[in-house]
Amino acid sequence: MKVIKMVLWTLWRIWFYILMGVPIIVLSPLLILSILSQKTYPQFFLLARLWAKLILFGMGFYYKIEWEQKMEKGKSYMLVANHTSMTDIMLMLIISKNPFVFVGKKELAKIPVFGFFYKRTSILVDRGDAKSRLEVFKRAQERLNQGLSVCIFPEGGVPDDETVVLDAFKDGAFRLAIEHQIPIVPMTFADNKKRFSFNFFSGTPGLMRAKVHSFIATKGMTLEDKKALKDETRQVIYYQLLKYLKK
Repeated sequence: MKVIKMVLWTLWRIWFYILMGVPIIVLSPLLILSILSQKTYPQFFLLARLWAKLILFGMGFYYKIEWEQKMEKGKSYMLVANHTSMTDIMLMLIISKNPFVFVGKKELAKIPVFGFFYKRTSILVDRGDAKSRLEVFKRAQERLNQGLSVCIFPEGGVPDDETVVLDAFKDGAFRLAIEHQIPIVPMTFADNKKRFSFNFFSGTPGLMRAKVHSFIATKGMTLEDKKALKDETRQVIYYQLLKYLKK
C-alpha cells in the first residue's frame, strides 16, 4: 500500500508541474506581449490569475476565502501571509484582484518555463546578499510608485522545522509599507501545507481555506513603529493559525 501511495504521489506531483508549464506555453504569445512594457502589467496579471485557477482546480483544490475587509480597486497594499507551500503563490493571485508583484527568492527563477516569466515580473532577492536586499527595496518602491501592490511572505521562506506554526517575520514588508504609507493586508492560509507541502510524498486534493484580515493602517507611522507593526501583523496571522489547528 505504501508503494502505491508513493507512486500516486509522484504522478500527482508531476501533474502539478505539467499544469504549471503547459498553460504558460499555450499562453506564451500573450504573456510575452504583456511583459514588454510596465504599462501592460495589469494584462499580464489577469493571465497570471487565470493560470493560478487552472492549477488549483486541476490539482483538485478548491478554496474558501473569508473576508474581514475588501481591497479597493486601484489602491496599493502590502500583502502578507504565512508561507508553507508553492500553492501560496496561486492562492494569493486568486485572492487579490488588485495587480501586485511578488518579492520572492531567486531560486524559483530556475524552474523551467515558469522561471522565465517569474524573473521578469517579480522582484527576486538573494537573502544572503546585502546588495541584493537593497536592490529589492529600490525595485519595490518603483512598483509601488506605479500604483501596484506588493506581496511579501515575511517569514523569508518556509520554516525548516515542520513543527513551527509561524516563523519570525523579517522587516522588509513593514519598512516598505511605512515608507509608502500603504495598508498591510494580513492573510492566513490554513491548509496549503496539508494540501501541497514541500515534502514530495505528501498532500491531497481538497479544501484550501484562507482568511483576509482587517487591514492595518500605516498612515502617520515612522520607521520607529516598524517593530510594533511587524509584531501586530504576526500576531493576527499566528492566532488565526491556532484557531484553524483547533478545528
